[in-house]
Amino acid sequence: MKKHLNIVLRNLLILFLIEISFPSVTNSQEVRKLAFDGTLSEHKLIISDLDPAMPSDWSGYSYLVMELRTTSPQRFSIWLYRSNGTPVRVMMHPFGQNVWLRASLPLQYFVGMDKSGNDLASANNRRTNSFWFSTWGPFGDITAVESIGFAMAYPVNKPAIEIRALHLSKQDEGSEFLEKQPVLDEFNQWAHADWPGKIKSREQLAKELADEEKTFGTATDFNYCEYSGYKNTTAKSSGFFHIEMISGKWWFVDPHGHLFLSMGSNGAGAGFGVRPGTQRSTTRGAATSSEPVIDRITPRLKLWGMTTGGQGMPYTVMLRWQKTEGPNFLGLPDVYSEEFARAIDQSANTQCSPHKDDPLLLGYFVGNEPAFDGRESEVADMILDGPETATKARLKEYLSQGDTPQRRKEFIVTAFEKYLDLICTTVKKYDPNHLNLGIRFGGSVSDELLRTARIFDVCSINVYEYEPMWQVERTYRYTGRPVLIGEFHIGVPANGLGAGLVQAKDQNERGIAYRYYVEQAASLDCFLGAYWFQWRDEPVLGRFDGENYNIGFVDVNDRPYKELVEAARITHKRLFDVHSGNVLPFNQMPKASDAGTPSSPWRF
Repeated sequence: MKKHLNIVLRNLLILFLIEISFPSVTNSQEVRKLAFDGTLSEHKLIISDLDPAMPSDWSGYSYLVMELRTTSPQRFSIWLYRSNGTPVRVMMHPFGQNVWLRASLPLQYFVGMDKSGNDLASANNRRTNSFWFSTWGPFGDITAVESIGFAMAYPVNKPAIEIRALHLSKQDEGSEFLEKQPVLDEFNQWAHADWPGKIKSREQLAKELADEEKTFGTATDFNYCEYSGYKNTTAKSSGFFHIEMISGKWWFVDPHGHLFLSMGSNGAGAGFGVRPGTQRSTTRGAATSSEPVIDRITPRLKLWGMTTGGQGMPYTVMLRWQKTEGPNFLGLPDVYSEEFARAIDQSANTQCSPHKDDPLLLGYFVGNEPAFDGRESEVADMILDGPETATKARLKEYLSQGDTPQRRKEFIVTAFEKYLDLICTTVKKYDPNHLNLGIRFGGSVSDELLRTARIFDVCSINVYEYEPMWQVERTYRYTGRPVLIGEFHIGVPANGLGAGLVQAKDQNERGIAYRYYVEQAASLDCFLGAYWFQWRDEPVLGRFDGENYNIGFVDVNDRPYKELVEAARITHKRLFDVHSGNVLPFNQMPKASDAGTPSSPWRF
């Protein structure tokens, strides 16, 4: 009898703990289908209608748990509408489509960002097993939630989201696919969707790649010399790449004195980040092939009119800085420490000295998308709350003369200037021959941070827009330095992959988008080139931070997107004349969806 009573009490305790851990579970399996169309489409669900027992104060819970299925991989916003303020948001990106998944979404990211990450991607993106999400804000408390909204900007092909469960939880219930079947096929394609051209057999893939290789070496006259400069131009020759303003236009000048514009794709073999030929293992193998994919990269780059990145072509180096024992706050290290100075010197010597006499090297990038811009007060708090460092001592001394948000920002900007000055001086010490291409600033760069870029030979910025005119012109105005676009892309939400940061409705419009972006940029006097991000589509189940975008020149099986390739070839043939002012730039905006195109993908 006692044993039976103990079992009953134990079971009651388990049920009680479950109720505490997983409250507000919706018992109904009713499926709500939300359809999206137009420019900005949103469905707002009243919390009391979803579950009368669900509280409006969510601050005591840790996760919003949903079971949902989407007909499209297109990203969507989850908005929490509050009675005590403006709504707060997290951006959700499902892996794939047409499969039920559980999403256990941490509520903390509606309230604010955490303090991790050294660049924008690592600071903003978070991955799970069935989706990833980005923390773009706006943020706020979640003590008075009245409704939850699901919104999609410029939905493509009238997608839908089905929701069959939604509740709050104090524990992570796990994010996973709920249908126990493979989500990828043998070619690493999304298994639960079909589309024209999808690989169905190894024979099909082998034939397509073999047919393409027959075109390699085809005579295509872009009028390039051995350094990919324009053969019929003449400027001062220095034996290395340098920059000149000629007749009011900025140009790279190649080692033989020919004018040069740098066009390439991040991730195209070893030409973006290391010397060509030293990183073959990272680019080997399509999903079904053991042959070195890199062997197809250089012929493609040349055939498509690219000028940077392949074997025997001009290349760039992304410098990586040795980590120190001191803390690093959103990309800002202990810049006033002697250890940091020694680490920079050692890193620059190791990385720059081997390249200093190579005429094929265009120059060095010294960093990428610092994450602390706009978060200077947070960084100051992190420094003050952290261990004793030289930078902390400097900050405490500075704030003793007055502690205001503006003074905190001024200190962080000054520390960043110290960081750049040390890096640039040290790089030039070990390689006086090549260009400093700067930090590839991303996002909405503040005026103060942009002014620090005057120290570079070239200012590089990453601009994810339909056209980058305003950002490029503003950068030139604040820095006086010619501009290289370090990253841009346009993608399509289809085939299990998201669209990327800038969306086109289909592959044909993606080609139009390439032409529009590049030629509009090239018409500016300060333009020096642009690099597409990235060479290959991201994995359907996401990279390290979750991103799973259709942004490649080639797909996951190394097959080129023909519409994008043909558009790039056309534009690259026109690029010299566009930049010279001899012809007008291509002026047709791409369509984001059948509803049209926003002025900026960041409006929503």
